[in-house]
Amino acid sequence: MPIRVLICDDSAVMRALLADIVAREPDMEVVGTAADALVAREMIRNSKPDVLTLDVEMPQMDGLEFLNRLMRLHPMAVVMISNLTERGSEASLRALELGALEIVGKPQARSAEALAEYGAALVERIRAAHLAWSRASERGRVMSPRPAPAVAAAPALAVSTVAPEARARAVAPTMPAAPRRLGQRISAIFIGASTGGTEAIKEVLLGLPVGMPPIMIVQHMPEMFTASFARRLDGLCALDVREAESGERLEPGRVYLAPGHSHLSVRRAGTGYQCELSRAEPVNRHRPAVDVLFNSAAAEVGAGALGVLLTGMGKDGAAGLKAMRDAGAWTIAQDQESCVVYGMPREAVALGAAQQVLPLREIGAALVQRCSV
Repeated sequence: MPIRVLICDDSAVMRALLADIVAREPDMEVVGTAADALVAREMIRNSKPDVLTLDVEMPQMDGLEFLNRLMRLHPMAVVMISNLTERGSEASLRALELGALEIVGKPQARSAEALAEYGAALVERIRAAHLAWSRASERGRVMSPRPAPAVAAAPALAVSTVAPEARARAVAPTMPAAPRRLGQRISAIFIGASTGGTEAIKEVLLGLPVGMPPIMIVQHMPEMFTASFARRLDGLCALDVREAESGERLEPGRVYLAPGHSHLSVRRAGTGYQCELSRAEPVNRHRPAVDVLFNSAAAEVGAGALGVLLTGMGKDGAAGLKAMRDAGAWTIAQDQESCVVYGMPREAVALGAAQQVLPLREIGAALVQRCSV
């Protein structure tokens, strides 16, 4: 059965473009297009689509309000289509908290090559959303909306104005105590994720106290969205979260998130390590790619690294996690039950790359246990 897709966007040009991209796929079918949320609501009732692509900014009822109502009354797989602006990226991150599964930016160029690349990314995310929803339904799990974090009461996703020291004191009482480290000293932690990863990463980081080794993260996410994601995490976590910059030295208690436009890798710099960014060709169809980060960790940090592969579709990160394990690093994969999509971790387990396979709720504590904090 083809994946039945409903497209909701107030722009006639975007509706036509998205419909054309989807209709070209042999495993997909466009069941309709809607110019606003009210029309989409009726089409969902009548056409019963598998996946909804939903514009963030629309007249009458914006995408977030519609999504919030939809996920409470008629939950389904949703892919958000957003302008690549700060406002659009912040709204899209809130959409993920409300239950959307994927984010796709609107195309910035209309050349044949650019549109082909955009189309490939769009249909990949539609497939990932459909797979995630189907597997959740089979397991009887309901992807219900999550409440907005407390900091959301401040101006839209603003950077936290609380000093890191004060924030640490406020958060520290609920953080797990750090037991004595086990074996090899951990110099840095490396995390990779894709579909479902924004919420998984947030859950892991919320379980970590200040003083952790530096953490480098690759989350498959469009350009412009990673800056907002880093700001959101920074306002929620005890750790200092930022977008990585090339040449930036790794420091304890800091988290470095790969920008959506570049591969992120680690390089030795004197007695420590630093971030390196590259706009080289995509790896495993992704830039940033988890394998790029993990392979650099294996080569540069070796046994001092700790690797974690979280939820996501495909195989990105599996080979890199195996390289890390072969280099002496400790490696963890998220388990099937807690994954939104058990793709990347499954490939890692099949390769023998993971020394531990853990539910998401236990990964933060496992990192604390492995590290000298």
